[in-house]
Amino acid sequence: FNAYNSFILLAVPFFLLTANLMNVGGITDRLVRLSRALVGRMPGSLAQVNVVLSIFFAGISGSSTADAASQGKIFIEAQIKEGYDLSFSVAITAVSAVMAVIIPPSILMIVWGGVLTTSIGALFLAGVIPGLLIGLVQMVTVHVYAVRRGYPTYAASSLGEMLKAFWISVPALMTPVIIVGGKIFGWFTATESAAVAVLYAAVLSVLVYREMDMKGLYQALLDTGRLAGVTLFCVGTASAFGWLMAYYQIPQALLGNILSWGLGPIGAGLFIAFVFLVVGCFLDAIPAIIIVGAILQPLAKSVGMDPVHFAMIGIVSLAFGLVTPPYGLCLMISCAIVNVKIGDVIKDVMIMLLPMLGVLL
Repeated sequence: FNAYNSFILLAVPFFLLTANLMNVGGITDRLVRLSRALVGRMPGSLAQVNVVLSIFFAGISGSSTADAASQGKIFIEAQIKEGYDLSFSVAITAVSAVMAVIIPPSILMIVWGGVLTTSIGALFLAGVIPGLLIGLVQMVTVHVYAVRRGYPTYAASSLGEMLKAFWISVPALMTPVIIVGGKIFGWFTATESAAVAVLYAAVLSVLVYREMDMKGLYQALLDTGRLAGVTLFCVGTASAFGWLMAYYQIPQALLGNILSWGLGPIGAGLFIAFVFLVVGCFLDAIPAIIIVGAILQPLAKSVGMDPVHFAMIGIVSLAFGLVTPPYGLCLMISCAIVNVKIGDVIKDVMIMLLPMLGVLL
């Protein structure tokens, strides 16, 4: 109950609702059209669109689970119909969803800033380059897969089609500008920015694109309740597990002697990344921040690491945990959509994570 009794966690259902309103209200369709116009000529076109849409979506939803759920419904079946392998289709959908917690606005950044007293505005700005780099290496990975396996390529879009797709997407693309800009300029708090995002998505869906009716709104609210229930249930149970770990002082026992190792900034950074990568496999990212982040913070301070740099290493490392068993929530959601076992797709997931590890390094 104590874990749930948090104003910051209200951002979770709000960002999920924003994502669902986008899907129902035709906003996602416009972003798909823009993504296709931009990368349709590249090998593995539909998978490339999947990755680029995740980049756009990340700037709006703040939640990787929302991204995995909505993109999975759009892309996995469509990719299989076009001749993509099942394991590749599930893996790229799950792996591209992790960008949502790295590219601002990010629920993890909001929690990190609240728990470890770091500027959320600074974290939002710091997440842009790592997030785009991870998107770039994922596109390269898709390119290699597509060339080696002969996945289909669409015809190139004309400049006119690109400009038209961009023009109709401008209102949707303004969402991250409003959310991140509002937070940085102090117009509203992180949780309030999630509520503003809901209102903006609703206005776009009803008044601008005019594609959402009452039935669509009901479906969006229903899906949000279901997904928020899954996400927050994981947070609650992981917090209880985290409380037990803290009570028995397991993290202190494991990490107690680190300060005596005399690590420099690079050594400390690698160690922090390693710890978060391992912890992320077994624990939800939010409790991991609360427990492990607080324990590692003195190590980061002792080597003169900037708090924002420390946060980005932690958040990017924890993002990997969303697709690594046994806890990988995005991987579970993507597998559940097409009723496939995690073991059947884990090989492709691990291949896709290797270039992302290079970005983290």
